[in-house]
Amino acid sequence: MRKTTNLKIILRLILKPRFIIFAPMKFSGAATGRGTQSELSTHLTAAFVALVWGSTFVSTKVLLNAGLGAFEIFFYRFLISYAAIWFISPQRLWADSPADELLMVAVGLTGGSVYFLSENIAVDLSTASNVSLIVCANPLITMLLVWLSGRGEKPSRRQAVGSAVAFAGMALVVLNGQFVLRLSPLGDMLALVAAVSWAFYTIVMKRLTVKYPVPFITRKVFFYGLVTLLPIWFTGRVGFHPGLLKGPAVWGNLLFLGFVASLVCYVAWNRVIRRLGSVRSSAYVYLIPLATIVTAVIVLRERITGLAVLGTVLILGGLYLNEKKPG
Repeated sequence: MRKTTNLKIILRLILKPRFIIFAPMKFSGAATGRGTQSELSTHLTAAFVALVWGSTFVSTKVLLNAGLGAFEIFFYRFLISYAAIWFISPQRLWADSPADELLMVAVGLTGGSVYFLSENIAVDLSTASNVSLIVCANPLITMLLVWLSGRGEKPSRRQAVGSAVAFAGMALVVLNGQFVLRLSPLGDMLALVAAVSWAFYTIVMKRLTVKYPVPFITRKVFFYGLVTLLPIWFTGRVGFHPGLLKGPAVWGNLLFLGFVASLVCYVAWNRVIRRLGSVRSSAYVYLIPLATIVTAVIVLRERITGLAVLGTVLILGGLYLNEKKPG
Protein backbone atom coordinates (compact mmCIF):
# COMPACT_ATOMS: atom_id res chain seq x y z
CA MET A 1 0.00 0.00 0.00
CA ARG A 2 2.87 2.34 0.86
CA LYS A 3 4.57 1.67 -2.50
CA THR A 4 1.35 2.49 -4.34
CA THR A 5 0.98 5.76 -2.42
CA ASN A 6 4.58 6.73 -3.17
CA LEU A 7 4.12 5.99 -6.88
CA LYS A 8 0.99 8.13 -6.92
CA ILE A 9 2.88 11.04 -5.33
CA ILE A 10 5.74 10.71 -7.84
CA LEU A 11 3.39 10.65 -10.84
CA ARG A 12 1.46 13.67 -9.61
CA LEU A 13 4.73 15.55 -9.01
CA ILE A 14 6.07 14.77 -12.50
CA LEU A 15 2.85 15.68 -14.29
CA LYS A 16 1.64 18.57 -12.13
CA PRO A 17 1.02 21.78 -14.09
CA ARG A 18 4.04 23.64 -12.69
CA PHE A 19 6.64 21.09 -13.73
CA ILE A 20 8.79 22.84 -16.36
CA ILE A 21 9.16 20.03 -18.89
CA PHE A 22 5.55 19.00 -19.04
CA ALA A 23 3.61 22.24 -18.79
CA PRO A 24 4.14 26.01 -18.69
CA MET A 25 5.45 27.21 -15.32
CA LYS A 26 4.21 30.12 -13.32
CA PHE A 27 6.83 32.78 -12.71
CA SER A 28 6.92 35.81 -10.52
CA GLY A 29 7.43 39.21 -12.07
CA ALA A 30 5.77 41.43 -14.60
CA ALA A 31 2.95 40.13 -16.75
CA THR A 32 5.04 40.39 -19.90
CA GLY A 33 7.83 38.39 -18.28
CA ARG A 34 5.45 35.69 -17.14
CA GLY A 35 3.99 35.42 -20.62
CA THR A 36 7.43 35.18 -22.23
CA GLN A 37 8.64 32.53 -19.80
CA SER A 38 5.42 30.55 -20.15
CA GLU A 39 5.67 30.66 -23.95
CA LEU A 40 9.31 29.58 -23.80
CA SER A 41 8.57 26.63 -21.52
CA THR A 42 5.80 25.52 -23.87
CA HIS A 43 8.18 25.51 -26.84
CA LEU A 44 10.79 23.66 -24.79
CA THR A 45 8.14 21.10 -23.89
CA ALA A 46 7.23 20.61 -27.55
CA ALA A 47 10.89 20.17 -28.51
CA PHE A 48 11.44 17.74 -25.63
CA VAL A 49 8.49 15.57 -26.70
CA ALA A 50 9.61 15.55 -30.35
CA LEU A 51 13.12 14.50 -29.33
CA VAL A 52 11.79 11.68 -27.13
CA TRP A 53 9.46 10.46 -29.87
CA GLY A 54 12.34 10.55 -32.33
CA SER A 55 14.34 8.22 -30.10
CA THR A 56 11.48 5.70 -29.81
CA PHE A 57 12.30 4.24 -33.22
CA VAL A 58 15.49 2.79 -31.77
CA SER A 59 13.59 1.26 -28.83
CA THR A 60 11.00 -0.17 -31.18
CA LYS A 61 13.74 -1.66 -33.36
CA VAL A 62 15.27 -3.35 -30.29
CA LEU A 63 11.89 -4.87 -29.40
CA LEU A 64 11.23 -6.03 -32.96
CA ASN A 65 14.67 -7.66 -33.08
CA ALA A 66 13.86 -9.39 -29.79
CA GLY A 67 10.86 -11.09 -31.42
CA LEU A 68 7.91 -8.90 -30.40
CA GLY A 69 5.40 -7.93 -33.08
CA ALA A 70 4.23 -4.40 -33.86
CA PHE A 71 0.78 -5.18 -32.39
CA GLU A 72 2.34 -6.47 -29.16
CA ILE A 73 4.57 -3.43 -28.76
CA PHE A 74 1.68 -1.00 -29.17
CA PHE A 75 -0.57 -3.03 -26.84
CA TYR A 76 2.01 -3.21 -24.03
CA ARG A 77 2.95 0.44 -24.52
CA PHE A 78 -0.60 1.73 -24.14
CA LEU A 79 -1.46 -0.76 -21.39
CA ILE A 80 1.43 0.52 -19.25
CA SER A 81 0.37 4.11 -19.93
CA TYR A 82 -3.29 3.46 -19.15
CA ALA A 83 -2.50 1.71 -15.87
CA ALA A 84 -0.14 4.49 -14.77
CA ILE A 85 -2.38 7.43 -15.68
CA TRP A 86 -5.06 6.26 -13.23
CA PHE A 87 -2.79 7.50 -10.45
CA ILE A 88 -3.13 11.10 -11.68
CA SER A 89 -6.62 11.04 -13.23
CA PRO A 90 -8.74 8.49 -11.36
CA GLN A 91 -12.01 10.27 -10.58
CA ARG A 92 -13.93 11.10 -13.73
CA LEU A 93 -15.20 8.34 -16.05
CA TRP A 94 -17.22 9.99 -18.82
CA ALA A 95 -17.35 13.19 -20.83
CA ASP A 96 -20.16 15.70 -20.37
CA SER A 97 -22.16 14.50 -23.38
CA PRO A 98 -22.37 11.54 -25.78
CA ALA A 99 -21.06 13.81 -28.54
CA ASP A 100 -17.95 14.65 -26.51
CA GLU A 101 -17.49 10.97 -25.63
CA LEU A 102 -17.49 10.20 -29.36
CA LEU A 103 -14.77 12.79 -29.80
CA MET A 104 -12.80 10.92 -27.12
CA VAL A 105 -13.22 7.76 -29.19
CA ALA A 106 -11.99 9.72 -32.21
CA VAL A 107 -8.75 10.82 -30.52
CA GLY A 108 -8.22 7.27 -29.25
CA LEU A 109 -8.45 6.04 -32.84
CA THR A 110 -6.53 8.80 -34.61
CA GLY A 111 -3.83 9.22 -31.96
CA GLY A 112 -3.71 5.56 -31.00
CA SER A 113 -4.65 2.41 -32.87
CA VAL A 114 -5.16 3.78 -36.39
CA TYR A 115 -2.01 5.89 -36.32
CA PHE A 116 0.36 3.28 -34.89
CA LEU A 117 -0.98 0.28 -36.81
CA SER A 118 -1.04 2.05 -40.17
CA GLU A 119 2.48 3.40 -39.61
CA ASN A 120 3.92 0.07 -38.46
CA ILE A 121 2.33 -1.88 -41.32
CA ALA A 122 3.52 0.80 -43.76
CA VAL A 123 7.11 0.27 -42.59
CA ASP A 124 6.78 -3.44 -43.39
CA LEU A 125 5.39 -2.78 -46.88
CA SER A 126 7.39 0.28 -47.93
CA THR A 127 10.82 1.77 -47.26
CA ALA A 128 11.61 3.58 -44.03
CA SER A 129 12.47 6.73 -46.00
CA ASN A 130 9.12 6.76 -47.78
CA VAL A 131 7.18 6.27 -44.56
CA SER A 132 9.18 8.92 -42.68
CA LEU A 133 8.71 11.49 -45.45
CA ILE A 134 4.97 10.87 -45.72
CA VAL A 135 4.21 10.64 -42.00
CA CYS A 136 6.28 13.73 -41.21
CA ALA A 137 4.30 15.70 -43.77
CA ASN A 138 1.73 15.84 -40.97
CA PRO A 139 2.26 19.58 -40.22
CA LEU A 140 1.48 20.47 -43.84
CA ILE A 141 -1.63 18.25 -43.75
CA THR A 142 -2.71 19.79 -40.44
CA MET A 143 -2.26 23.28 -41.85
CA LEU A 144 -4.29 22.35 -44.95
CA LEU A 145 -7.14 20.82 -42.91
CA VAL A 146 -7.29 23.84 -40.60
CA TRP A 147 -7.34 26.17 -43.61
CA LEU A 148 -10.08 24.14 -45.34
CA SER A 149 -12.22 24.09 -42.21
CA GLY A 150 -12.29 27.89 -42.18
CA ARG A 151 -12.70 27.91 -38.40
CA GLY A 152 -10.43 28.69 -35.50
CA GLU A 153 -6.75 29.09 -36.37
CA LYS A 154 -5.88 30.60 -39.73
CA PRO A 155 -2.36 29.72 -40.90
CA SER A 156 -0.37 32.77 -41.99
CA ARG A 157 1.80 33.01 -45.10
CA ARG A 158 4.89 33.07 -42.89
CA GLN A 159 3.81 29.83 -41.20
CA ALA A 160 3.22 28.21 -44.60
CA VAL A 161 6.72 29.20 -45.77
CA GLY A 162 8.28 28.08 -42.49
CA SER A 163 6.54 24.72 -42.67
CA ALA A 164 7.65 24.20 -46.28
CA VAL A 165 11.27 25.07 -45.41
CA ALA A 166 11.21 22.72 -42.41
CA PHE A 167 9.70 19.95 -44.56
CA ALA A 168 12.51 20.35 -47.10
CA GLY A 169 15.05 20.12 -44.29
CA MET A 170 13.30 17.07 -42.85
CA ALA A 171 13.49 15.37 -46.26
CA LEU A 172 17.26 15.93 -46.38
CA VAL A 173 17.63 14.52 -42.86
CA VAL A 174 15.50 11.44 -43.60
CA LEU A 175 17.24 10.67 -46.90
CA ASN A 176 20.67 11.47 -45.36
CA GLY A 177 22.27 11.75 -48.80
CA GLN A 178 20.59 8.68 -50.33
CA PHE A 179 18.15 9.97 -52.93
CA VAL A 180 16.54 6.65 -53.75
CA LEU A 181 12.75 6.45 -53.46
CA ARG A 182 10.89 3.28 -54.37
CA LEU A 183 7.13 3.48 -54.60
CA SER A 184 5.00 0.98 -52.72
CA PRO A 185 1.35 1.97 -53.32
CA LEU A 186 -0.22 0.15 -50.37
CA GLY A 187 2.57 0.94 -47.90
CA ASP A 188 2.76 4.58 -48.93
CA MET A 189 -1.03 4.90 -48.73
CA LEU A 190 -0.98 3.53 -45.18
CA ALA A 191 1.75 6.04 -44.30
CA LEU A 192 -0.51 8.79 -45.62
CA VAL A 193 -3.36 7.39 -43.49
CA ALA A 194 -1.07 7.69 -40.45
CA ALA A 195 -0.18 11.30 -41.31
CA VAL A 196 -3.81 12.33 -41.85
CA SER A 197 -4.85 10.44 -38.71
CA TRP A 198 -2.40 12.39 -36.54
CA ALA A 199 -3.53 15.65 -38.15
CA PHE A 200 -7.12 14.92 -37.14
CA TYR A 201 -5.93 13.96 -33.67
CA THR A 202 -4.20 17.33 -33.27
CA ILE A 203 -7.24 19.29 -34.45
CA VAL A 204 -9.80 17.39 -32.34
CA MET A 205 -7.49 17.45 -29.32
CA LYS A 206 -7.31 21.25 -29.50
CA ARG A 207 -11.11 21.36 -29.34
CA LEU A 208 -11.29 18.98 -26.36
CA THR A 209 -8.61 20.72 -24.29
CA VAL A 210 -10.82 23.79 -24.09
CA LYS A 211 -13.43 21.83 -22.10
CA TYR A 212 -11.60 19.02 -20.27
CA PRO A 213 -8.43 18.50 -18.21
CA VAL A 214 -5.53 17.15 -20.25
CA PRO A 215 -4.87 14.06 -18.04
CA PHE A 216 -8.54 13.02 -18.40
CA ILE A 217 -8.46 13.31 -22.21
CA THR A 218 -5.12 11.50 -22.37
CA ARG A 219 -6.51 8.64 -20.29
CA LYS A 220 -9.34 8.35 -22.82
CA VAL A 221 -6.81 8.23 -25.67
CA PHE A 222 -5.07 5.25 -24.06
CA PHE A 223 -8.38 3.52 -23.23
CA TYR A 224 -9.98 3.82 -26.65
CA GLY A 225 -6.66 3.11 -28.33
CA LEU A 226 -6.61 -0.25 -26.52
CA VAL A 227 -10.32 -0.99 -27.01
CA THR A 228 -10.15 -0.42 -30.76
CA LEU A 229 -7.31 -2.95 -30.96
CA LEU A 230 -9.45 -5.79 -29.60
CA PRO A 231 -11.18 -6.67 -32.91
CA ILE A 232 -7.74 -7.32 -34.46
CA TRP A 233 -6.72 -9.41 -31.46
CA PHE A 234 -9.84 -11.58 -31.72
CA THR A 235 -9.12 -12.41 -35.37
CA GLY A 236 -6.31 -14.65 -34.15
CA ARG A 237 -3.87 -13.17 -36.65
CA VAL A 238 -1.63 -11.71 -33.98
CA GLY A 239 0.11 -13.54 -31.19
CA PHE A 240 1.64 -12.68 -27.84
CA HIS A 241 5.00 -13.88 -26.56
CA PRO A 242 5.00 -13.25 -22.77
CA GLY A 243 8.16 -15.30 -22.39
CA LEU A 244 10.10 -12.55 -24.16
CA LEU A 245 9.25 -10.07 -21.41
CA LYS A 246 11.81 -11.68 -19.09
CA GLY A 247 14.72 -10.00 -20.85
CA PRO A 248 15.82 -6.69 -19.24
CA ALA A 249 16.30 -5.07 -22.67
CA VAL A 250 12.69 -5.93 -23.55
CA TRP A 251 10.93 -4.74 -20.42
CA GLY A 252 13.30 -1.79 -20.10
CA ASN A 253 12.39 -0.52 -23.58
CA LEU A 254 8.70 -1.26 -22.99
CA LEU A 255 8.77 0.80 -19.79
CA PHE A 256 10.46 3.64 -21.66
CA LEU A 257 7.83 3.51 -24.43
CA GLY A 258 4.91 3.13 -22.04
CA PHE A 259 5.85 5.50 -19.26
CA VAL A 260 8.04 8.17 -20.87
CA ALA A 261 7.16 8.18 -24.58
CA SER A 262 3.43 7.62 -24.04
CA LEU A 263 2.25 8.67 -20.57
CA VAL A 264 4.55 11.63 -19.98
CA CYS A 265 4.85 12.76 -23.60
CA TYR A 266 1.16 12.46 -24.49
CA VAL A 267 0.17 14.55 -21.46
CA ALA A 268 2.89 17.06 -22.30
CA TRP A 269 2.02 17.17 -26.01
CA ASN A 270 -1.68 17.67 -25.34
CA ARG A 271 -0.82 20.62 -23.11
CA VAL A 272 1.29 22.03 -25.94
CA ILE A 273 -1.65 21.71 -28.36
CA ARG A 274 -3.88 23.56 -25.89
CA ARG A 275 -1.39 26.44 -25.61
CA LEU A 276 0.03 26.72 -29.13
CA GLY A 277 -2.87 25.44 -31.22
CA SER A 278 -2.93 22.82 -33.98
CA VAL A 279 -0.74 24.52 -36.59
CA ARG A 280 2.10 25.76 -34.38
CA SER A 281 2.36 22.60 -32.29
CA SER A 282 2.33 20.26 -35.29
CA ALA A 283 5.43 21.98 -36.74
CA TYR A 284 7.53 20.35 -34.03
CA VAL A 285 6.90 16.99 -35.73
CA TYR A 286 9.73 18.01 -38.07
CA LEU A 287 12.17 17.51 -35.18
CA ILE A 288 11.32 13.81 -34.86
CA PRO A 289 13.45 12.57 -37.80
CA LEU A 290 16.27 14.80 -36.59
CA ALA A 291 16.13 13.14 -33.16
CA THR A 292 15.95 9.72 -34.80
CA ILE A 293 19.07 10.19 -36.89
CA VAL A 294 21.04 11.67 -33.96
CA THR A 295 20.03 8.70 -31.80
CA ALA A 296 20.99 6.30 -34.60
CA VAL A 297 24.41 7.97 -34.90
CA ILE A 298 25.04 7.67 -31.15
CA VAL A 299 23.53 4.22 -30.52
CA LEU A 300 23.78 2.44 -33.86
CA ARG A 301 26.93 4.22 -35.13
CA GLU A 302 25.23 5.26 -38.36
CA ARG A 303 26.89 7.88 -40.58
CA ILE A 304 25.53 11.42 -40.96
CA THR A 305 26.17 13.37 -44.17
CA GLY A 306 26.62 17.05 -44.99
CA LEU A 307 23.15 17.10 -46.56
CA ALA A 308 21.66 15.91 -43.28
CA VAL A 309 23.45 18.77 -41.50
CA LEU A 310 22.00 21.20 -44.06
CA GLY A 311 18.59 19.64 -43.46
CA THR A 312 18.99 20.27 -39.74
CA VAL A 313 19.64 23.97 -40.40
CA LEU A 314 16.54 24.16 -42.62
CA ILE A 315 14.39 22.43 -40.00
CA LEU A 316 15.45 24.87 -37.29
CA GLY A 317 15.03 27.84 -39.63
CA GLY A 318 11.58 26.68 -40.71
CA LEU A 319 10.52 26.19 -37.10
CA TYR A 320 11.70 29.70 -36.29
CA LEU A 321 9.58 31.13 -39.11
CA ASN A 322 6.58 29.05 -38.09
CA GLU A 323 6.72 29.95 -34.40
CA LYS A 324 7.86 33.58 -34.67
CA LYS A 325 5.15 36.01 -33.73
CA PRO A 326 4.39 38.77 -36.24
CA GLY A 327 6.00 41.98 -35.18
